[in-house]
Amino acid sequence: MDFNTLTEVQESLHNGDFSCAELVESYLERIEEHTHLNAFVEVFAHDARSRATVVDQKLKHGTAGKLAGMVIGIKDNLCFKGHKVTAASRILEGFESLFDATVIERILEEDAIIIGRLNCDEFAMGSANEFSHYGPVKNPRNITKVPGGSSGGSAAAVAANLCQAALGSDTGGSIRQPASFCGVVGFKPTYGRISRHGLIAYASSFDQIGPFTKSVEDAAILYEVMAGNDVYDSTMANKPVDTAELKEVGGQKLKIGYIKECLTSDSLDGEIKQGMLDTIDKLKKEGHTIEPVTSPYLDYMVPVYYVLTTAEASSNLARYDGIHIGYRSENATDLESTYKFSRTEGFGTEVKRRILLGTFVLSSGYYDAYYGKAQKARQLIKKQTEEVFENYDFMLSPTAPHTAFDIGRDRPDPTVMYLEDIFTVQANICGIPAVSLPLGQHSNGLPYGIQLMAPAFAEKKLLEFSHQLMNSK
Repeated sequence: MDFNTLTEVQESLHNGDFSCAELVESYLERIEEHTHLNAFVEVFAHDARSRATVVDQKLKHGTAGKLAGMVIGIKDNLCFKGHKVTAASRILEGFESLFDATVIERILEEDAIIIGRLNCDEFAMGSANEFSHYGPVKNPRNITKVPGGSSGGSAAAVAANLCQAALGSDTGGSIRQPASFCGVVGFKPTYGRISRHGLIAYASSFDQIGPFTKSVEDAAILYEVMAGNDVYDSTMANKPVDTAELKEVGGQKLKIGYIKECLTSDSLDGEIKQGMLDTIDKLKKEGHTIEPVTSPYLDYMVPVYYVLTTAEASSNLARYDGIHIGYRSENATDLESTYKFSRTEGFGTEVKRRILLGTFVLSSGYYDAYYGKAQKARQLIKKQTEEVFENYDFMLSPTAPHTAFDIGRDRPDPTVMYLEDIFTVQANICGIPAVSLPLGQHSNGLPYGIQLMAPAFAEKKLLEFSHQLMNSK
């Protein structure tokens, strides 16, 4: 069973073509057949079957929720009561959540069926899904390639039809970049639109939860269900959430600015550049105004992002010390060695690298030189981006500079990987919504995404236009 939209699933359920229980069994069989992808770290087979039976009864009595028939995988950094959650790290090995994340609570209320937890980079730190305690995830489009990161398991699961949709988190592109590499829709809403309560934090002022789907239509309904105020997250915006119903905007002529620095970047693949130019020409022919806009701080965005996010990571991960919470080393003999060995053995290389960097930029004598300056630069980037949106409805760019690269690629300089986020970090720095749409196919056989960014809280308009683009590709 392979469906592009939840609407198709629900129509088939209504027609009696199959039951939710049969749908779940088909996904469980596919997961078993695709264990080589390493997308799932745990499959909730018993739970999924039990919920499917309940949802079937609700459908029979006409009381089912909006997400009835949607089988969802969740990234391994979202808390699901009574289930393990580890953020793909040894330091949380065996930890079981005592509560549901707000997003989990909301999708369950609407009768979604959660089928398992998905592999990711440890504590959501990475762009390849190779930095996981459970090993790397393979890209279903080509198993020698990475799926992207950090939400690589989520992207791979949807692309391989192991679930209808998946949830991920996006700190600097961790939904959109793997969506580009795997050829699915990846949507990051405005910061403060979806509660982070129950999300294991990487960088609290950047993290945002969002969906992976095969269609914009499904991304919109998941967004509508998950978004909205939450007393458990003080950073939530007290704004009404638009309906998920996507209207046709074919007659509406929009102003779109494409970021010229992205198209002239040395890192951009030639075919992706040509695909971007073709998209621009297509939009012009449809009557939209497409003009180049400048992003003068493009080369500074990745450094600003990594100074700020590693500082926040240093603070957020301080609690995992073998005493308050997390793995405790058997080699520890006293208080100091408990801290030292537990964190050394519990965290992976990339997480330790970022904690060290974050601790350094927050240290006495360096705070103003690095963290303070990065915060000022963040405000400059945000101000310049808002000025662009005074004249344009959307900003257009490639999602990633290239298609998926080889698993195990040699990296003499580990910081080179950070440049994977060059086109995606702007949305997180500014807290604006962004989506990656699978509009491109490279001659190497791999997909690539086109990214659209919109002003804060303009999700409905962004999703409607994205829906139009997907339908006209």
